[in-house]
Amino acid sequence: QVQLVDSGGGLVQAGGSLTLSCAASGNIVRIDVMGWYRQASGKQRELVASMSTDDSSNYADSVKGRFTVSRDNARNTVHLQMDSLNSEDTAVYYCNANACTLNYYGLTCDWYWGQGAQVTVSS
Repeated sequence: QVQLVDSGGGLVQAGGSLTLSCAASGNIVRIDVMGWYRQASGKQRELVASMSTDDSSNYADSVKGRFTVSRDNARNTVHLQMDSLNSEDTAVYYCNANACTLNYYGLTCDWYWGQGAQVTVSS
């Protein structure tokens, strides 16, 4: 089993910055993709940014140029540096990972979620 723990959310003024962090633990063999989703009140969960093991990244159009995703493969951590925040960024942010573990049946890969971190941007 894999556990993801999110941290770093909070309240920030418009134009400010925040950094989210996520640490994965468990019987992990490898993590293919790590990233962040967010869900604003009354809206569907959406991809914010993700990064593969080859360091290729993917961003939502709404955050390009403002957010930066990074990961430490050795420590199974992923971070999201968020700059120039605005009220549209207010949401619960969830860490997401495609992690592979070894069990009785062999290598199993699955998607896992963190518990979520609230980010609130005041205007």
